[in-house]
Amino acid sequence: MNYLKFKRLIDIVLSIVGLVILAPFISLIVIAIKLNSKGPVLFKQKRVGYQKKYFNILKFRTMYVDTPKDTATHLLADPDKYITKIGKILRKTSLDELPQIINILKGDMSIIGPRPALWNQYDLIQERDKYNANGVPVGLTGWAQINGRDELDIEYKAKLDGEYTEKLGFKMDCKCFFWTIISVLKTDGVVEGKKD
Repeated sequence: MNYLKFKRLIDIVLSIVGLVILAPFISLIVIAIKLNSKGPVLFKQKRVGYQKKYFNILKFRTMYVDTPKDTATHLLADPDKYITKIGKILRKTSLDELPQIINILKGDMSIIGPRPALWNQYDLIQERDKYNANGVPVGLTGWAQINGRDELDIEYKAKLDGEYTEKLGFKMDCKCFFWTIISVLKTDGVVEGKKD
């Protein structure tokens, strides 16, 4: 069995286990979102997946429904006016990403891999092509995520995605997984709004 098939098997098992264990917690988040602001609980956004195929990524909605679409949050001039109260908590703790367990179960994503680019992030997509990083499954978290996240410039982010692609294997995925837990607890690399 090649590693990508093994990786997919792990994704299916862990996503099912995750959904079962987290179901009560996810229910509480759904209620909090509904009580906090009008609009759907889930936010869907067109992203670039494995082999540059498009899919709709799922997140818990953390912004008001009148927020500009298809713009990365760290590029908004004044993100605070768009992010809901519960949204700030969800984003800081990365809990807004939990619905992507469904994306993983469906096969749109893996647990570990380069973060899926927005469909209109042409510069990132093009840079990843240089490293064949569009040729591996995208992930909930990855090597670039634990090495700077939103703070990274496009070229360096793509280079890190290339490093992940080159070292793709169980050891690399385990390393990314456990370092992600540490990064989330420390809220490393989260940037809201344009950097000066």
